Amino acid sequence: MVSRPFQVKCSGRAGLIGVARPAILAPMVKHRVHIKSFGCQMNKLDTALVSASLREAGFGLTDSVKEADAVVINTCSVREHAEARILSHLGHLKHLKQHRPGLVVAIIGCMAQRLGQTLLEHDAVNIVCGPTQIPQIAELIAESLAHSAKQLAVTAEIRHDAEPARQALEAFELAHAVDGEQGPATPGQAFVRVMRGCNNFCTYCIVPYVRGPEVCRPPQAILDQVKQLADEGIKQVTLLGQTVNAYQYTSGGKTWSLADLLHRAAEVEGIEWIRFVTSYPSEAFYDDILQAMASSSKVCNYLHMPAQSGSDRILRAMNRHYTAEQYLELLARARAVVPDIAVAGDFIVGFPGETDEDFQATVELVRRARYRNCFIFKYSPRPGTTSDKRHADTIPDEVKQRRNVELLAAQEQISAELSEAYQGRTVKVLVEGLSKKAHVNPTDGANHPQLVGRTATDYIVVFNGPPALAGQFARVRITQTSPLTLFGERID
Repeated sequence: MVSRPFQVKCSGRAGLIGVARPAILAPMVKHRVHIKSFGCQMNKLDTALVSASLREAGFGLTDSVKEADAVVINTCSVREHAEARILSHLGHLKHLKQHRPGLVVAIIGCMAQRLGQTLLEHDAVNIVCGPTQIPQIAELIAESLAHSAKQLAVTAEIRHDAEPARQALEAFELAHAVDGEQGPATPGQAFVRVMRGCNNFCTYCIVPYVRGPEVCRPPQAILDQVKQLADEGIKQVTLLGQTVNAYQYTSGGKTWSLADLLHRAAEVEGIEWIRFVTSYPSEAFYDDILQAMASSSKVCNYLHMPAQSGSDRILRAMNRHYTAEQYLELLARARAVVPDIAVAGDFIVGFPGETDEDFQATVELVRRARYRNCFIFKYSPRPGTTSDKRHADTIPDEVKQRRNVELLAAQEQISAELSEAYQGRTVKVLVEGLSKKAHVNPTDGANHPQLVGRTATDYIVVFNGPPALAGQFARVRITQTSPLTLFGERID
């Protein structure tokens, strides 16, 4: 193992940076950073904030690892597969550092929080920094670069409930919410975090351990951020929370809910679409949120509400606080208030003890729920979670794979039927930019440079048009459908 004679620790327990730190370096335009991000929308937002802070500190950003003086990897721990990909990436960087020993590698995010010192012992890694400590990342990279000959190692120990860390993170969020130089990753769109952490402790989930307990941001800070984004030309904001519908903040004698945020954000001039993810199946504020959706054309008719299983027995084992029928009742209420609402779900197959009967109950729930789309995952134990401590992972991988394929097939049929209803219709889409895939035009069978956009109900729409439309709205007549994609032609 490479010796690391100098080590600095950032202790959230005391809310202070440790001792023996060198002076903060001046911005260094000569250094370039490559950033790679894995995981959910929370990670995408954190990556955008880190990118903005690095630019402000004088670093340049590069898409090429070979051109970089430092590499930042924003990690995910929700599934074992995500961590395996990150470790594979570190293996490549270890090989690269044999030829470029001065290269600094920083690991941030949930995997950094979960593994901490273990990651720091990897020969490729110089910096480990959890989600709460990202305001310090530019300074930590500068320090590590200054001591690269000594293989400086910097680590972060975090307590999510440390007030100084919370205050620093809030200030960081407000300072870098809009990056005027580079703009958002998707033109015209931006994420706004309304809360951090989660209190639910579903038995399979690592999030409460790596993101901490629920902490709601002040409503005025959120709305000021939305206004700032609108001033920068943002047309769609997505309000983010691990359980976003649980948002609750008392200020000035008023208790704010997500519905209140939706109403007030809809009043911001320039913002045309508002989304929110992810919702936990709960009665709290549910009808108020639906009414906000029904009463405002700006609040998108889209609800992402994971069910995870259709078996009441498995739901209890997962520590999910509802039954399958209660979940379906929530969907029925949503469709009664917002008839054209599109719903997305999440499911885990192969949870410990899941029988064929349990799985068929999940298939039945999917058929009854009629999701626009589903995110389906094979169970993988997460170290430290309740299910990992109490239940052996006894379901064979081939059984998990078979159930995964069967559930995907059931959902694909539903998605195809829902997509077919758009044939011949004209839809409004927010254009994201050039399609990352070379789609074949179903009308003439030819490949064309194509744009991709999304409807308010989160349907992906592919059509021909000039790249300058990115970040703008367009009207598209649908000429062909598939389960996951609508194809059409732009109407001027």
